[in-house]
Amino acid sequence: MDISTLGGQILGQIPLGDIVLYLTPFNLFMFAGALIFTALIAMSRTETQIEAEFGSLKDNEVKVGLEEFKIRRFLAIVCGLATAGAMITGDLFNFTLFVALIGIVNIGIVSAVKQIDVLNAAFQYGLIAMIASLPLFGGAALVLASTGTLSLLQLSTLASTTPMMYFASLLLLMGIAGETGVAPFYATKAEMFRTPGSPFILIIHLSSLLVIVRAIEILLIINKPF
Repeated sequence: MDISTLGGQILGQIPLGDIVLYLTPFNLFMFAGALIFTALIAMSRTETQIEAEFGSLKDNEVKVGLEEFKIRRFLAIVCGLATAGAMITGDLFNFTLFVALIGIVNIGIVSAVKQIDVLNAAFQYGLIAMIASLPLFGGAALVLASTGTLSLLQLSTLASTTPMMYFASLLLLMGIAGETGVAPFYATKAEMFRTPGSPFILIIHLSSLLVIVRAIEILLIINKPF
């Protein structure tokens, strides 16, 4: 499917050697949204989580220490920048690299907490993310083997799609689902949201949402059912 059909007219291209970034109204909107949210995170401070104590009417305040705050803010910024890069990249391999990076930093954002349930969920999510990297990069490799290119601009001009491309798209979808922690892998990721540290935790959800939307666009570009 043509790129302009999905995202609108191409507003411009940014060639960086073999890597070409392209801007459409659709991609530019998601790119700007990721950068704005990342900037807000960089300027904000963590909220204090209030937990009710079982068997009493007292509340327990859970705060994030200064050292932990610095680490989690840095990783949240990296996650936001990786998400923004995934929105405008015109190279399929670089998209998979950005997605893999998002999966890594999502684990790091909650890795400094001292809650067993949260750390256990982050560990399980990390296992899923590592396993998902195989179909993720395997799908990109099959696309390269089938077409000889990973450029989305060139893939959108191909006349037809082979069965191998459909299989590659399925692998990509499986890998992206595992890296971003969406259904059916959302169970472990949901437990990670129990940790204190908003708004840093919110970037985990935002990155997953934007990556899935972008992934749908890419899969429609490289597949032509008609």
